[in-house]
Amino acid sequence: MRIQNRDALAHTPLRVQALAVIEAGFAVIDTDAVVRRNVAIHNDSLSVGDKSFPLKDIRRLIVVGVGKCASEAAYTLEQLLGDRIDEGIVLDVQCRPRLQHITFYKGTHPFPSRANSDATERIIALLKDAGEGDVVIFIISGGGSTLLHTEEDISTEDERCVLKHLFASGATIQEINTIRKHLSHARAGFLARYAYPARSAALIFSDVPTNDPQFIASGPTVRDITTVADAQAVLERYDVYRVCPLKTALIDTPQEDRYFAHAYSKIVVSNKHALDAMVLWAQSMGFTPRICTTSLAGEAREMGKRIIDELHTALPHTALLYGGETTVKLTGDGTGGRNQELVLACVPYVEEGELIVSVASDGNDNTDVAGALCDTITKERARVLSLDAAVYLQKNDSYHFFEQVGDHIVTGHTGSNVSDIVLAIKL
Repeated sequence: MRIQNRDALAHTPLRVQALAVIEAGFAVIDTDAVVRRNVAIHNDSLSVGDKSFPLKDIRRLIVVGVGKCASEAAYTLEQLLGDRIDEGIVLDVQCRPRLQHITFYKGTHPFPSRANSDATERIIALLKDAGEGDVVIFIISGGGSTLLHTEEDISTEDERCVLKHLFASGATIQEINTIRKHLSHARAGFLARYAYPARSAALIFSDVPTNDPQFIASGPTVRDITTVADAQAVLERYDVYRVCPLKTALIDTPQEDRYFAHAYSKIVVSNKHALDAMVLWAQSMGFTPRICTTSLAGEAREMGKRIIDELHTALPHTALLYGGETTVKLTGDGTGGRNQELVLACVPYVEEGELIVSVASDGNDNTDVAGALCDTITKERARVLSLDAAVYLQKNDSYHFFEQVGDHIVTGHTGSNVSDIVLAIKL
């Protein structure tokens, strides 16, 4: 069970069913299970995804993990491979104690810090030391774009300024990562370049709706197809230079074939995996489920209104599923996250027998909660407490609204990250 406050939320049969569907999604993206499905020793070979490496040909085995799934994945890797791992470094927002062969470093997210830069330098040094005959297992997951930061390319203050402005302006993750890729010598294929001439296999945990590896954690192990001109266009589109006078030039990314000839990558889990599992669970409880999109994007409050409108017109016993990542355009100085804001936008319109729930798969919706749910119970509690959802929405203060009505969803850090999951369900 992933939802820590499930008992406090489960007041009605529909709530019980909705929470069970969400938990089915969490279960299938569990990082430990994903790694065990993709890494094994078979017949004197190391299998990583669909790639095999004869053990006799491996001089050194190195593990490098970056992102919100990295710690959990590295822990499982050491359980599976043990002394076969010679050395490893993991950079995550959460840390486990040092393992026998892998060292953990804790970084910051969503904005970089000196801790990120220091750990990134250690990763680069480890990869530069890799040579022919070595194999590098990369764990690449969401959050890696911020965690991989090189202070010599752009200061943490400058990158924070750029990101804050882009977040507030409603830029898409593809636009944001296009800029990030050209601000650091640790993203957009650079880790593959440093690892050369070692062979590598990257297990990629996708938190990007398109599942395009070059945008997941800004693609540190794959060839980049964006250009400096693309990044420049995004900077100009959002008038970034007016707010953040950048002191550094944009960086060209590695393109030489040799760096990527022996750099294998596989997307091992994505939002679609979670939604498929939720479909099966909803069907088992008598609902007719439909995956509406795995590329949900746009402003959170607008998507919330669209989703509740779609639920109104759906047939009884329907479960509508959405995956993706919305944005929040700041109009106030409240506390919240995109999942809470999406659900808050539904509160005034939710009808009897309907329920909306939206959660961040990593358990962190820009706060200490994963997201929220709403139904007519939420609506009635708000009325009794004289809480106006529209006012809280205008202030971007979804956190305090749901704190008062008691409809936050709490999971803690999940060790997974496949963007957000939304369920709209009706009796």
